[in-house]
This record gives sequence, structure tokens and C-alpha cells, in this order.
Amino acid sequence: MMRFEKIVSGIVIVSALLVALSACQKQEGPAERAGKEVDKATEKVGQQIEKAGQNIQDAAKGDKK
Repeated sequence: MMRFEKIVSGIVIVSALLVALSACQKQEGPAERAGKEVDKATEKVGQQIEKAGQNIQDAAKGDKK
């Protein structure tokens, strides 16, 4: 029984810590939101550049789609 009580108390303590840590999470500010939007835009541009490069390679090989 002593082992079971230790396991249960350990689970309760870990759960309480997780709840406390999730409550301390900082809210995003406008700069962080803007940074995320810049990251998304950069990712899209990179994908378009890769697509254009692939199209150039295909055209050089004579593979037209």
C-alpha cells in the first residue's frame, strides 16, 4: 500500500506542476505575431522559388508540363 500511495502522490504533484506551468505561459505580443507572419511569408516565397527552379530544370531538359 505504501508504494501505491507514493505513486499516486507523485502523479498528483506532477499534474499540479503541469497545470501551474501552463498557466504561466506568456501571451503573444504584436511583434511576435508579426514575426510569425514574416516566417510564413518567407516559407511561401521559398516554396515558390523551389518550384520555379524545378520548372527551369524541366525546361532545360525539355520536359514541359
